[in-house]
Amino acid sequence: MLLCGALFVAAPAWAQSASPEFDSCLNGLRAPARAAGVQDASFSRFTQGLVPDMTVIDRLNFQPEFRTAIWDYMAGLVDDERVAQGKALLAQHGQTLARVSERFGVDPETVVAVWGVESNFGQSFGKSPLVQSLGTLSCFGRRQNYFRGEFFAALRILQAGHIAPERFNGSWAGAFGHTQFMPSTFERLAVDFDGDGRADLMDSTADALASTANFLQKAGWQSGQPWGFEVKLPAGFSVAGEGRRSKRAMGEWTARGVVRVDGSPLPVSGNAGLLTPAGAQGPAFLVLRNFDALYSYNAAESYGLAIAHLSDRLRGDGPFATPWPTDDPGLSRAERRELQTLLIQRGHDIGEVDGMLGEKSRTAIRAEQERLGQEASGRAGQKLLRALRGN
Repeated sequence: MLLCGALFVAAPAWAQSASPEFDSCLNGLRAPARAAGVQDASFSRFTQGLVPDMTVIDRLNFQPEFRTAIWDYMAGLVDDERVAQGKALLAQHGQTLARVSERFGVDPETVVAVWGVESNFGQSFGKSPLVQSLGTLSCFGRRQNYFRGEFFAALRILQAGHIAPERFNGSWAGAFGHTQFMPSTFERLAVDFDGDGRADLMDSTADALASTANFLQKAGWQSGQPWGFEVKLPAGFSVAGEGRRSKRAMGEWTARGVVRVDGSPLPVSGNAGLLTPAGAQGPAFLVLRNFDALYSYNAAESYGLAIAHLSDRLRGDGPFATPWPTDDPGLSRAERRELQTLLIQRGHDIGEVDGMLGEKSRTAIRAEQERLGQEASGRAGQKLLRALRGN
C-alpha cells in the first residue's frame, strides 16, 4: 500500500495546472477530513500534487438524466443489444444471482438491469481519478458539502487499502465499480459475497451484484412485488399534480378510468403514483414502492424508468406499448454507431465509432442537418439517420 501510494504521488495521472484557490480549499479540508477519520498522513499522501479537473463542473451542470429528451435517453440505455447481453449474463451468473436473490430478496433481472445501466455490464467503469474529481467537486460548483463527504469517504477507502490508488477511477461524479457505488455507499453497503474476505466492486462480479441487491433491500425493496406497470389513461385525463410521490389507492385510479395498457383492470390493493415522463400523450405508468427504491440509486425518474424497463425486457416483455410523442424517435447504440460510420463516409472527423455522440459527432451532425435542410440542433434522431442512409 505504501509503495502504491508513493508511485501515485510521484506520477499523478491528473497533472494539469496549478490552482492557488484549489490548494487553499484542500488545506481547509484537512481538519474536517481528520474529524471524518482520514489520518493526516493519508490526506497528504493521496492529495499531494492534486490539481482540479474543472470539466467535472460542466458535467455537474449538464446531466443527461435531466437534460436529454426521454425518448433519446431510453433509446440509448434500453436497446436490443443490451437486452440480449443481459439475458446472456443472467444465464452465465444464474447460480450467483439465485443466491443473491435468496439472501436479499431482489430478483435477478432487476440486479442485472442496474448492472447494465450503470456500467454496461462492467464494460464502462469510467476513467476519472476519483480523488481528483471529488476533490474538485468539494471546492467548486454546487453541492460542495455532499461531495466533501464523498471525498473523505474516498480517502478512507484508500487509507484502508480497499483498492490501489492508481486503480481508483470511475465516473466524473465519484461512482466506481460494476454497479457504480459512491464511496460512502461502498462503506455502508458493499458486500463480500465471494468469500475472499474483502468487498470488491471492481474485480468481483459476485460482490458487485450482491452489493447492489443489498442497496435495494436497504432502500425498501419489497420482494415479489413489481416496480409498476404501463397503463392507459382515459381521454382528457389531467396529470396535473400527479407524480411518483403522489400515491393513491388502486381503487381510486380505477374509479378515474385508469386501466393496464392491455385494457385489463388494475390490481385490487396497493398504492401507486402516476408517472408520465413525456406528458399525458406519452407512455404512462403506475409506479409502486419498488420504483422508489430504483429511484434512490440515482435520484432521477428517467434513470429509474430505464432500470425498470430493462428489467422487464430481461423477463421477456416487449417495448412500451404507447409510443413516445415525437415524430423523430431516438437512436439505439447500434444506430448511433451506424450514424457515426455514415458521418465518417461523408468526410467528417468524429474520432472513434463508439456510439458515444460527443462534440465532434454533434458538430458533424449539425453540418449534415444544415446540408439536408433540417434544423441544425446537433441532435441525432431517426430522421437524420434515414436521410443519411438515402444519400
